[in-house]
Amino acid sequence: MIGGLSKFILRLFRIVWRIVDCARRIALNLVLLIVLLALIATLMRPAPSVPEGAALLVRPAGNLVEQSVSDPSLALLAGDDEEETVLPGLLEAVRAARDDPRIRLLVLETDDLESAGLSKLGELRKAIAEFKAAGKQVLARGERYSQGQYYLASIADEVHLAPDGYTLIQGLARYPTYYGNALASLGIKVHTFRVGEYKSAIEPFTRANMSDEDRESTRLLLGGLWEHFREDVVTARKLDAARFDHYVQSYHDVLKTADGDSAKAAQDGGFVDRLSTRGQWYAAIRERLGETGDGEDFRHISTQNYLAAIRHARPEAPAQIAVLVAQGAITDGEQQADGVGGDSFASLIREARENDKVKAVVVRIDSPGGSAWASEVIRNELELTRQVKPVVASMSSVAASGGYWIAAGANEIFAEPSTITGSIGVFGMFPEFAEPMGRLGLTVDGVGTGPFAGALDPRQPLSPEAGMALQLSTEHVYRRFLGIVAQARKMKPEDVDRIARGRVWRGAEAVDIGLVDHLGGFDAALAAAAGRAGLSNYTVIWPTPQLPPMRRLLQQLLATGDAAAPSPAGQFVDRLSADIKALMSWNDPRHVYAHCMCSAP
Repeated sequence: MIGGLSKFILRLFRIVWRIVDCARRIALNLVLLIVLLALIATLMRPAPSVPEGAALLVRPAGNLVEQSVSDPSLALLAGDDEEETVLPGLLEAVRAARDDPRIRLLVLETDDLESAGLSKLGELRKAIAEFKAAGKQVLARGERYSQGQYYLASIADEVHLAPDGYTLIQGLARYPTYYGNALASLGIKVHTFRVGEYKSAIEPFTRANMSDEDRESTRLLLGGLWEHFREDVVTARKLDAARFDHYVQSYHDVLKTADGDSAKAAQDGGFVDRLSTRGQWYAAIRERLGETGDGEDFRHISTQNYLAAIRHARPEAPAQIAVLVAQGAITDGEQQADGVGGDSFASLIREARENDKVKAVVVRIDSPGGSAWASEVIRNELELTRQVKPVVASMSSVAASGGYWIAAGANEIFAEPSTITGSIGVFGMFPEFAEPMGRLGLTVDGVGTGPFAGALDPRQPLSPEAGMALQLSTEHVYRRFLGIVAQARKMKPEDVDRIARGRVWRGAEAVDIGLVDHLGGFDAALAAAAGRAGLSNYTVIWPTPQLPPMRRLLQQLLATGDAAAPSPAGQFVDRLSADIKALMSWNDPRHVYAHCMCSAP
């Protein structure tokens, strides 16, 4: 009886397994069929046409990035195609529209823009200013303006705001979370090794407050960036500087004068020109285009469709310039577009070097640094490349510490005035969990063949000898960093040391002290690379590291598409999660890092 029941259960299990296996195969085949159909539809879709006398609609969404971290071919499945906007594409569209007689007007809507570094917004503002200089109008509107959104919109000829909206200009701030007390209360010891009194990246894990050196450096940095922001807005809006300062410093008084009406306060202050509902906004656009009617429709083309149209019409040149984007933290090993893997990025450089069609390389850097080992792997590949073809570095919002280490491998370095760079310094960090394990009654015991066998085991106390070895290694890497910069910038190591020691600089200052060659954006760097290669006609390519198709598909399907702004509590959790994630990604084999722990305001 029991044997018969066992056979029945086994037979039933086999039937269920066959059903599950069959369902799995059907599901995978359906997914692959959907991907194939989406790719075929994309390839067969005709290039968009550009209407005569149209407006170019610029509507950046999500984060403004240097390179997409998602796969566009799978965006439809993930439903997250509006979580990021690629800056180079916007720049290309705006600059092409400047000289395109079919485009009469630029319409800028900022409501979906979530975050962007000041230098990225500055590059886009510059392209829009050139559009205006060609005699074409720019209209901008926001339901409400965050500081970054307003900075972008302020370059327009006419700035609109919703009647119930606001223009929030708060200034710049940096308030890190310090975990020193919390870690100490848990008994976790964080052993740190650094060179440079301004190398503050480790302080959040060892202190309860900001050090005097970090406070001084941060105050000077933010002060310079804020002055840049202020001057740009005051100049574009033709505002009195004192009036601007009053709006920012005494916003409560400004609101009181306007009876609490934030939209009226922005208009009275000269920050916006008109308060308009959506209907009034679209009517104003149609009026400029010479159209009649109502609703939201007007003669326009989106930046995405405009790019597709102009690229389709542009013949491909035989010569190529490869643009390699180093975006995010630098880690050892392989990494995708949301980070910089030492091995994967070095492989991209090597492929560009060995490709005979590629005549020059532009490295676009938007990174606060990371693993010193991986940074040197990448720099070495760039140095090998520049022996056979030009290499130009273009700094975006942040190119500091390991990001600057990479840039030192180029023939020439460009930065925006508000780029954060420098932070030439290194640190080591090693956590010790012996005490909290002891509280739980957990012990570690065993034998080793030498004093350093098992010395870097976080379960055991770090010995003085191991600590000394880590400090000596950190100091050696710092001297190596100084030597690399000195050789690349034709300076003496002692002169580099005076402007190094972990100190961060704005791009405008970096030119003055010799860390950067020129002030200029991506287009200036691209032109320099073409000039060095002797090219007047070329195609720009954007190589990226790739995951296998099925893995990319699973990443997209599992990704969340909710782009709603988090609550204050959500922001706290997100910040805490980001700090932990960053700490977990530090995988330098020597535990030595060139990271500035800084972000673009």
